[in-house]
Amino acid sequence: MHNKKTKKPFLVLSDFDGTICTMDMGNEVLNQFTGEEWRRIDDEYCAGRMGSREAYGIMSSLFKGTREEMLGYIHRNERMDHNFPEFRRFCADRGIDIKITSDGLDFYISVILQKYGLDDLEFFANRAVFSDEGRLSISFPLASEECGRCGTCKRQILEGYRSSYEKIFYVGDGHSDVCAAGKADLVFAKNVLYVKCREGDIPCIPYETFRDVQNHLERILNPRNTGMDGLVSDE
Repeated sequence: MHNKKTKKPFLVLSDFDGTICTMDMGNEVLNQFTGEEWRRIDDEYCAGRMGSREAYGIMSSLFKGTREEMLGYIHRNERMDHNFPEFRRFCADRGIDIKITSDGLDFYISVILQKYGLDDLEFFANRAVFSDEGRLSISFPLASEECGRCGTCKRQILEGYRSSYEKIFYVGDGHSDVCAAGKADLVFAKNVLYVKCREGDIPCIPYETFRDVQNHLERILNPRNTGMDGLVSDE
């Protein structure tokens, strides 16, 4: 007999900037430690004329500041969704795994998670490397060879977990979340992601904070509920 691998019930994959961290910390760091040129590059990215991988390649040369200066700024100015630590406890109590998928940079995600005692959470992000001379370079260990537009291919990460979980929920807010959202079993969306989901006929649930996400998952996990039917709004 073949032993069939037992799947875990649920996985939550969440974006970081604008989602777990309510501000886009990557943009804040760029504002503080580069000149105005990054905004033109970001406009090209938001318009779809440039992928984030190409944009980061250009922006990396614009950074002026040490790693310590950037980390100090991040520590002082981050704005985590204050509902997220409670959401993490809610998921842990119910055997729901959480992993973070970000097209941002690993060094600021690490310091923010550590600040809140959440540094045991697994996350996937682009890698920032600071040289001895203080120069910043960015590598993309999680880019898709097939596409290559995003530094971190969130769709590829989601699909890599498909065989391990019965259902995968996705939480996000931006351009880099769209491809992954199209492959998830249930999507929580706001801002750009919500607009793109509506335009692409991707069913989604609008949310503002992780308290909203928790409320919907509580409904899904209610024994009297037979599934996810009716939980996705078509408004």
